[in-house]
Amino acid sequence: MTRTGGRWQAGRAVLLSAMLVALAGTAACTTSDDSRGPARPSRAAEVPGGLRQAERATEAARSARVESTTRIGSTISLTADGVLGWKDGVTGTLTITYTGGALADTMRRLGSESMEARYLPDAYYARMGDEFAAQTDGRHWLRYGYEDLKDIAGGSGAQLGDQMRDSTPDRSLRLLLSSADVREVGEERVRGRRTTHYSGTVEAADTGVSEQTVDVWIDDRDLLVKKVEKARTADGELTQTAFYDDYGAEVRARRPPADDTRDVTELLQATAGNSGEPGKPLG
Repeated sequence: MTRTGGRWQAGRAVLLSAMLVALAGTAACTTSDDSRGPARPSRAAEVPGGLRQAERATEAARSARVESTTRIGSTISLTADGVLGWKDGVTGTLTITYTGGALADTMRRLGSESMEARYLPDAYYARMGDEFAAQTDGRHWLRYGYEDLKDIAGGSGAQLGDQMRDSTPDRSLRLLLSSADVREVGEERVRGRRTTHYSGTVEAADTGVSEQTVDVWIDDRDLLVKKVEKARTADGELTQTAFYDDYGAEVRARRPPADDTRDVTELLQATAGNSGEPGKPLG
């Protein structure tokens, strides 16, 4: 394994890039701290009843096929496709394809045009390309333990972990239930299906993210079929659009082989050590 300073520094940058790509794939927008709770008491009577029913029905469905596109300024644009489940923590497998931006260029230089992402209750796994594996003892998979992320990048790392564990369709509905201006927009068709459109703004917990808008479309089974989240970030305007279908689909997410997996904390410690800054967290 080559351990020249330049390549290790590049490796550190790529690990952070992969972390952002992992997050952007399903949960790019920053949630407010009260997004898991009920609507604010002062607005309880004003929240549309159909939105409450949709939150309950979508949560009860436990799984769905996801098809999304995400763009964060000129930093990254990507698509994600696969099945996610949320019975006991988020689980599932997505294929994330980089379509543009500086981070996409970085990942391509390391032989990764796309990435398989596996969500398990305790960790997120990302399969990197052969060029990257050549720098990490031939191992292709990076493991991001949710509890370890706070030690990697302080508070922002902990927030990454929380969002990656909360990247499910009912999350957007919980966001709107906490909105101070949620409203029913009207009936619209989404991919040929009749839906009701709801919209609102929610407060962002991260100071680097502006107040975000959330729009959702609910079908006649009270299930979320489309959502759009928008916000302004330090890296540019963020837009994520997702479509959900095939609720109740079988979820497959096997833990990658241990001998082909490297824990991201170990790799970051190694890169920090080779840069003359042993043990220094990223941030």
